[in-house]
Amino acid sequence: MIHSILKKIKQTAFFFPIFLACSCALKSIPSEYTFIKSGFEKVELDKLGNGKILIYNGAGISHKIDNTARLNIWIDDKKLGQLRANEYVIIDQKKGTYKFKVQHLDVVNMRSMHEVEIDEKTKVIQIKPNVTSNKLLITNDLPKNFDKFKYAEKR
Repeated sequence: MIHSILKKIKQTAFFFPIFLACSCALKSIPSEYTFIKSGFEKVELDKLGNGKILIYNGAGISHKIDNTARLNIWIDDKKLGQLRANEYVIIDQKKGTYKFKVQHLDVVNMRSMHEVEIDEKTKVIQIKPNVTSNKLLITNDLPKNFDKFKYAEKR
């Protein structure tokens, strides 16, 4: 009797963390943007700028492990879609100021708003989740391990 109770406790202790990790998956939003892929078989900084902007998810290992790295992104209330860890998109964006709304799920919804000035020199934007919110940074440089990144598929 005691052995069967201990077995059930062990099973619960084993499966509960797995359940929690899987429950942090953020539902994908469909993109309203046209992604630019042709002409970018090999992404180079020289081909970016003048409205062509690479946006990537720079999530760290801690967010990748527990499945909280997925980011839903809106630009001026227009859905960009979802970027998973180590994914990127290239979009064509006119010069101007834009409001980026970013959301990731980590037990609760973590939302943030970022005002971004896009000009002819803007090439690369990094967005990543952090413990309490999301971080957006115009880097204009590709990440060090960019060869491990893949182009995001429309979902």
